[in-house]
Amino acid sequence: MSARELRILAVDDERSQLQDLARLLRASPIVDQVQCAGDGRDALVRASAEPFDAIFLDVRMPDLDGVELSRVLRRFASPPQLVFVTAHEDAAVEAFELHALDYILKPVGRARLEEALQRVSSALAAETSGGAAARPSNAEPDVFAAANVRSGSTRLIQRGSILYLRSYGDFVRIVTADGRYLLRSTLTDLEHRWEQFGFVRVHRQYLANLHQAIELRPAFGGTAELVFPGALTIPVARRHVADLGRRLAA
Repeated sequence: MSARELRILAVDDERSQLQDLARLLRASPIVDQVQCAGDGRDALVRASAEPFDAIFLDVRMPDLDGVELSRVLRRFASPPQLVFVTAHEDAAVEAFELHALDYILKPVGRARLEEALQRVSSALAAETSGGAAARPSNAEPDVFAAANVRSGSTRLIQRGSILYLRSYGDFVRIVTADGRYLLRSTLTDLEHRWEQFGFVRVHRQYLANLHQAIELRPAFGGTAELVFPGALTIPVARRHVADLGRRLAA
């Protein structure tokens, strides 16, 4: 792998230790980008929003700990490499059962961290050139985390279960058959990233999953409505009607 290539997410609920870990990671010549998350739920949301080559995470964290987070991450279509960075020795067996690449005990030294980064780099190179299928650097997770609108809890959502999305400024409201959820993103960003999965802009405020649509109904003035299971409907702007009709008929 070429120099300064790795995209890393560092996760620790202790702010000073998170800052120290991020500083050491950024000092490595093979690390290009480091983002930080202060707890497991924040890490899950970030990992859902964009791909990382590796996640360096603590074991003991409130709410969603490192082991629980790792189990969820392993369900991603293209899971990141996992490196545990912790003061606790008792989770090592669980970590390696989850196929973690390394288990670093605090306090973290620069040489030890660089060794772990080299393992990450080697593992990614093996995926690309070895017998295992290569992992695309821009792979989209098929499971991601979003906030439940009513309870505020975090929910894992399968992308294919989404009926449609509606723009709310810097957030997008996700509608599935069983609930409403919020994701920090923009409709334009998701339109570009999810077009390959059948998501199409039908209105300036709506992005529809055509795999879930069941009917296109004509409406007043040349507009239309797109119908989903449960009799849910969204408006279709006049300029999108003809193209959408062709897509649904194909």
